[in-house]
Amino acid sequence: MNKTKIFYNRKLKFRNPVLVVGLPGIGSVGALVGEHLKTELEAKKFASLYSPHFIHQTIMLKSGYTRLISNRFYYKELKNNTLIILLGDTQAATPEGQYEVDEKIVKFFKMLGGKRIYTIGGYSSGSHYIQTPKVFGVASNPDVKKELSKKGVIFGTASGAIWGAAGLIVEFAKKHKISAACVMGETSVLEIDANAARAVLEVLRDLIGVKVNLENMTKIKNETDKLIRELEESAKTQAEPGRPTENFPYIR
Repeated sequence: MNKTKIFYNRKLKFRNPVLVVGLPGIGSVGALVGEHLKTELEAKKFASLYSPHFIHQTIMLKSGYTRLISNRFYYKELKNNTLIILLGDTQAATPEGQYEVDEKIVKFFKMLGGKRIYTIGGYSSGSHYIQTPKVFGVASNPDVKKELSKKGVIFGTASGAIWGAAGLIVEFAKKHKISAACVMGETSVLEIDANAARAVLEVLRDLIGVKVNLENMTKIKNETDKLIRELEESAKTQAEPGRPTENFPYIR
């Protein structure tokens, strides 16, 4: 395999497909959102993407076999459209790979008749755990920005660069005349931030018109809050007298 390829498990026709990209990234926010949607909606896999730009690993399976690193497309028929969810083990490992893979994803979605893409990411805002995360966004056009603003997504406040697929897919969507937005949950020190993912899901379920149970996410959030409080107390106890503790790096 010398270039990125997509293979079908089954060829289907979709009604007004909307794509949610939930790939690994900051705080694992995108991956958590995508996996939660797939599980809650019982979405079915219909295609897989393989690329020589992915890391050179295979995944060991409980069956005793292995499989290639991949990105996978799932679908769920909704009342007014079809939700397509992109999940994956990894993103492309090089800048050249990011450009090839991300444009391949956009072209594939366009071929399916897609008109709207939401990429999901995390926005790192500091070294402290965020108990009440904000949801930030960037959009490909004014209509998308207006629509997301009405749902509480904050535009123009977050700054810096968006790394990887979450940002590049939005840019390639513009190139191919597809409306798109990157929706980012505010996160910080957690490698797996269910709290930020829950904040994004609350916005996203209204945007795509799905009923998604957030009970599991709430349970994880409460457990995380408890863990952070325990770590804070431990940090205060172990700190030397007079030593400031407010910037203690709780989890990395």
